[in-house]
Amino acid sequence: MNDTFIIAIDFGTTYSGYAYSLTPRNTDPAPQGRRWGQEHGQDTPKTPSCILFDSNQKFTHFGYDATNKYLEMDKDDATNYYFFENFKMELYNKKITNDLEIRDVNRKSMRALKVFSAALRFLKEDALKTIFLNTSGMRFIPSDFTWVLTVPAIWDFSARQFMREAAVQAGIVSQFSDKKLVIALEPEAASVWCKKLPSDGFITEEHDRAALQQTPGTRYIVVDCGGGTIDITVHEVLEGGALKELHKASGNDKGGQRVDRKFIQCMREFFCDGLWEEYERQHPSEAQKFMYDFKIVKLAQGDAKMTSYCNLGRLVSEKQNEGKEVFNTDEGLSWDKGKVLISKNKKESFFHETLVHITDGLTEILNKHSDIKYILLVGGFAQSSILCDHVRREFSDQAEVLCPKHPQEAILKGAVMFGRDQSVIRTRKSAFTYGVALSERFDASKHKEEKKFTNEEGDWCRDLFSKLVEMNEDVGWKQTKEYTFGPIKRNQNSMKLSFYRTERKTVTYVDEWGVEGPVASCHVPMPDISKGLNRRVKLEVFFGSTEIEAKATDLESNSTKMVKMDFISK
Repeated sequence: MNDTFIIAIDFGTTYSGYAYSLTPRNTDPAPQGRRWGQEHGQDTPKTPSCILFDSNQKFTHFGYDATNKYLEMDKDDATNYYFFENFKMELYNKKITNDLEIRDVNRKSMRALKVFSAALRFLKEDALKTIFLNTSGMRFIPSDFTWVLTVPAIWDFSARQFMREAAVQAGIVSQFSDKKLVIALEPEAASVWCKKLPSDGFITEEHDRAALQQTPGTRYIVVDCGGGTIDITVHEVLEGGALKELHKASGNDKGGQRVDRKFIQCMREFFCDGLWEEYERQHPSEAQKFMYDFKIVKLAQGDAKMTSYCNLGRLVSEKQNEGKEVFNTDEGLSWDKGKVLISKNKKESFFHETLVHITDGLTEILNKHSDIKYILLVGGFAQSSILCDHVRREFSDQAEVLCPKHPQEAILKGAVMFGRDQSVIRTRKSAFTYGVALSERFDASKHKEEKKFTNEEGDWCRDLFSKLVEMNEDVGWKQTKEYTFGPIKRNQNSMKLSFYRTERKTVTYVDEWGVEGPVASCHVPMPDISKGLNRRVKLEVFFGSTEIEAKATDLESNSTKMVKMDFISK
């Protein structure tokens, strides 16, 4: 099969989907996707990132099928089954281990790797089935494709490695063919797609703009507004349409899910004496359904009127019949004959924290890069009128604010294009200063006495931070950094290298303040010990991709191997 066949999976916090291309290398990839939910009265480019397991932790459903199955369950079934939503965020800002467990909506635990791999397995099998149905019955297997998996740009390397291992568990690639899996950063994928859009591909009143890639030197910000994270990156268009990152990826966990949590908090405060908590506890499926209604309501402007479901209305009536207070006074919230009425200002208040963080992030970038021409809003949460109007109101005097007509599909389709040509992102900014821990001959004039240790070869200084790349340094696509290291024992036949990171530019020891690690480690073989200490190992580190890779060469034996960088804690 042609190695240009691509399947991209956009595994989102709130919604997930895939797109694919079967076109030859030198043609437009023309990504094709799948529409979801028709059997449930929907028609969307992505399906909810919800997964259902039975009481024995056996996978049963994903997406709309999972949510509808769960919402139809009675209380006993709903609490016995495992229902996960928004679980992608369990990998953000966490210490990730192979045994990491995550909790479902009813606080029951499962191994994260099992949950993620089951979701990816479903999407893999569904993609192959869709392609089969749309290619006159041509049968494909996973190894026929290059696979692309999207992750937030602000995720660290341990989370990216976890997703790669989940993909292996899902049968997307094997450990021996994992080069056929490409990790794409979500705002980069969106940027790759948006830069080629014609002017009428954006929601705007003006239509005289050329595609961004046709004007080298154009600088723009991409704000990926997802359910879990707000991811911001800055690109400059180079000659030929490639992109240069101007500012290291930034963002936070203040996406659409944060707005949902503010709404739930408001409901708990609006209803007296724990009524809302009782509703969630006794009728989890129905409470979930009410939340799905809010996810739609929050995207629109103006006041909102949400019809309650029968059990919430019944609980309210019971409390009222007992003569108890049911509602706390809350300006902008009221109850009217089974409906929750939310004023425009109250709804906008749920967005406050998210909008403040977007404003702060954009302000910082625009203060450093005054020549930004456009701000692009992408991702499912970019469909929110409140969010888009806020960004236009705050920043339209500094840059033109654009939103593609299908913001939810920008990452998905851009990921297909990125899978075809990863060199489209020509340079990136290093997010941290990375270094490796080394020992060298002890020198009392420059080394701390407490770092001294002695072996049969003499006195050494441990824990020295040897810088590999500096924070905010430009790192080119496929750019290689070379380093050489020597043994500290004559009979040493392998070397363990431990990697550290910091936001400081200059560090002497790996245990100084602000240094994290080890964030990764690897073992380098040194089989030829005949020259004792007079031996060197060359380490070539590739920093320019979305993942760090390394190759080690023992210069005595000339044996070379790719070094697996292990970022996951044991």
